[in-house]
Amino acid sequence: MILLVDIGNTNTHLGLADEKRVVRCWEFPTREVARRPRLLQAKVSGAIIGSVVPAAVGPMRRALRRVYRVEPLLLSHKLDLGIGIRFPRPEQIGADRLANAVSIAHRHGAPAIGVAFGTALVFDIISARGEYLGGVIAPGLAAMTHHLYQKTALLPKITLREPKHAIGKSTIEAMEAGAVFGYRGLVREILAAVRRELGAKEPVVVGTGGYARLIAAKLPEIARVDDNLTLEGLRIIYLRNRKP
Repeated sequence: MILLVDIGNTNTHLGLADEKRVVRCWEFPTREVARRPRLLQAKVSGAIIGSVVPAAVGPMRRALRRVYRVEPLLLSHKLDLGIGIRFPRPEQIGADRLANAVSIAHRHGAPAIGVAFGTALVFDIISARGEYLGGVIAPGLAAMTHHLYQKTALLPKITLREPKHAIGKSTIEAMEAGAVFGYRGLVREILAAVRRELGAKEPVVVGTGGYARLIAAKLPEIARVDDNLTLEGLRIIYLRNRKP
């Protein structure tokens, strides 16, 4: 089994995979990584870490060495990714974005646009030639609603769900409508602008992340939702770079 570690700004996702697919995954808050990373009692032959939180890499790396006796592979643009990179400073590309781009190109084809609904809303674009071109970064949906709760005296903290009406009959309904309908409009407009720049062949659009299914449910521009997109990308990269 291969252990896949995706350390995000808010949550860390772990996956166990064989050579064909991710067979199990779970998550815990990234703030816990520095204290005591949660690891399964499993027989692991290798591991890979992709992280956008540099301070969390050391504790996780030491934990993998201690528990599984393996030296984890660290994801970077210097590895064999199986895709090209047409980006001025590839070292600035986040590990999660590299993993997503690899996963999309190998599992869904190209040209493509990945839309990751995480702490930030991140779009990653892959050309018809299978090259990573760049992307778009906007505030995440939860971050936007939480900011309203933090910065206002009367607006409550809400749990996002599909609104029943566009015209809210309560503060919570109004916030739900503004968040979900407004976010779909944001995603739709960014996708339209990216499509215009890409031109030529119509790209496949793949969503992933916590709110991907909620937003994509009534946004036909997102053709597919892949819940394990990042972990599958880590699996593919590990297999391409493992040592005998």
